[in-house]
Amino acid sequence: MDKDPFLQLRVFDLNCWALRYLSKLRQERIALIGDVLNQEGFDLALLQEVWSERDYWELKKKLSARYPSSHYFKSGVIGSGLCIFSKHQILDTFLYQYSVNGYPYMLQHGDWFCGKAVGLVELKIQGIVFNVYVTHLHAEYCREKDGYLPHRVVQAWELGQFIQHTSKGADIVLLGGDLNMHPDDVGVRLLRGWAGLQDSFTAAEKVEGCEDGSTLVPANCFTNQKEMRFYPQGIRIDYILYKGSSQYEVRCNSHVTTTGTVPGKGIPYSDHEAVLATLSVQKTGSDKALNHPTLDPVLVDILNEARMEVRVGLLSAERQRYSCGRMAVLALLLLLMQGAMGLSSMFGRTIQPFPKFSFSLLALLAVVVLLISGVFYLFHTIEVKSLQGTEEQMRVGLQSLQDKLSSG
Repeated sequence: MDKDPFLQLRVFDLNCWALRYLSKLRQERIALIGDVLNQEGFDLALLQEVWSERDYWELKKKLSARYPSSHYFKSGVIGSGLCIFSKHQILDTFLYQYSVNGYPYMLQHGDWFCGKAVGLVELKIQGIVFNVYVTHLHAEYCREKDGYLPHRVVQAWELGQFIQHTSKGADIVLLGGDLNMHPDDVGVRLLRGWAGLQDSFTAAEKVEGCEDGSTLVPANCFTNQKEMRFYPQGIRIDYILYKGSSQYEVRCNSHVTTTGTVPGKGIPYSDHEAVLATLSVQKTGSDKALNHPTLDPVLVDILNEARMEVRVGLLSAERQRYSCGRMAVLALLLLLMQGAMGLSSMFGRTIQPFPKFSFSLLALLAVVVLLISGVFYLFHTIEVKSLQGTEEQMRVGLQSLQDKLSSG
């Protein structure tokens, strides 16, 4: 094989932290991100948390000369925040929204309103078909008591399945995004093992930037310092992952993370550090197919661990559904009792009627509780079904993997 790369690709990935009215110096940072993308001329820019479409259109206008092709993925109430800028023509796009994504009543977190998803664009560069994915998984708000871990594991599984089933016609697969998981977390191990993806940081021939490739670092002035008190060196939650095919091999020449502030500006691009990867693509004569789960016995343990996390989430969802159902029944019984007392006061003299204001207020409260409990009961029923479906998919995948391993 020729040692010179058949094709070289430079990829930029960044969680931009661009929520209108809440993110500090949002407009200034979006302008700086546009400047660096124009200066560097990457082949692909994979961005997350561009929550405002106005910011996207500003970037699109600014980058039109360098990146003539782009796409913004719309999802949820606020939006997915995902967009891709490409030097090469985008041929097709698709969006998949994850089946579970937090809770609508957790307003202080807001992930549910974002419609977390994975976006796909298809490119063709020098005859090579690329499937490029960008995603952003549910945030981790408390590592010690992480109530959202089952949801992130489900999202990682769905992401791996989505890549598996949409990339069969692709020569190269690229995935970039904020996975909100540490490299050794079960979700990352599941995604890499099941989809057969390589990590640009661990596979890179040259690594520069933050120690251990961290993308959340205490030195960043926008980072929540309380969250970083146990991680003085920072944590790595943003990734560029890739895999080749039977026709093409992909190698990571360099993996670079930004460090600190933008030169001459005094502020960083975001509360996350950007990830820059240089990939080389070479043609290979191998007949080895890469579009199936790797036959690694370790993957069996990973799947079992992931199933356990999903079951924990399932038990929690069932408890919450039961609580909501019980509250709805109690509210309904209260309404029936009030109705019976009202009828008794109208047609009989044995029961002294309640004051009208108190009676009406109590009835209104019962109706509100009934409606809210009923809606949340339906929501948790959907959550239970999604978790049950995922657990069953994992069981089938695990059985198939064990059969292949036993057959040699």
